[in-house]
Amino acid sequence: MILIREQLLAIARKLSDYGLNRGTSGNVSVRVGDGFLVTPTGMTAESMTPHDMVQMDFDGQAQGKRAPTSEWRFHRDILAARPEIAAVIHTHAMFSTTLACLRREIPPFHYMIAVAGGDTVRCAPYALFGSQALSDAAVTALHERKACLLANHGMISLGRDLDEAFAVALEVETLCEQYWRALQAGEPHLLTPEQMAEVHEQFKGYGRWKSNDG
Repeated sequence: MILIREQLLAIARKLSDYGLNRGTSGNVSVRVGDGFLVTPTGMTAESMTPHDMVQMDFDGQAQGKRAPTSEWRFHRDILAARPEIAAVIHTHAMFSTTLACLRREIPPFHYMIAVAGGDTVRCAPYALFGSQALSDAAVTALHERKACLLANHGMISLGRDLDEAFAVALEVETLCEQYWRALQAGEPHLLTPEQMAEVHEQFKGYGRWKSNDG
């Protein structure tokens, strides 16, 4: 358990190091057994220790010396709804949050949109932070996806592990910056559904090793 706590802390600090979160913004969770570990509320990543990570069950009960992030509901509900997902990251990264405040989904202006699992990155409707309404909106926006924006709030990314969830968060933030910059010059040309289907097919072997038999 201490190793998982250290891994969770390392990702929280990495998000800060990469500028994806600042101060006490954002939060991270990882599935552990019949529950999950989540970062605590009101602490910077730099001030956290592994023992500050909060253990929770899917009934919403928390154990530990710290209170969980106020966003624990969407961590719980996403992990409950998506058994193939083991890690959830929430950030207030600059460009994803900027576009979330415009309530714009990210269209297929670039083929790497496929990293998030679909042809767009959806923007969930606004709801109060920490509320069940926000959690419900996030779960819906993440249906068959690995990332979404939260209107007037930020971004969520998912992964089979913490490293994948971080990689998705970083890629989506990069895409949001590229899309924002492209919008300064006009409306980007979008890829067609057929072109995106080719990308999704190509991505099935993306980043994997060949088998021994070639």
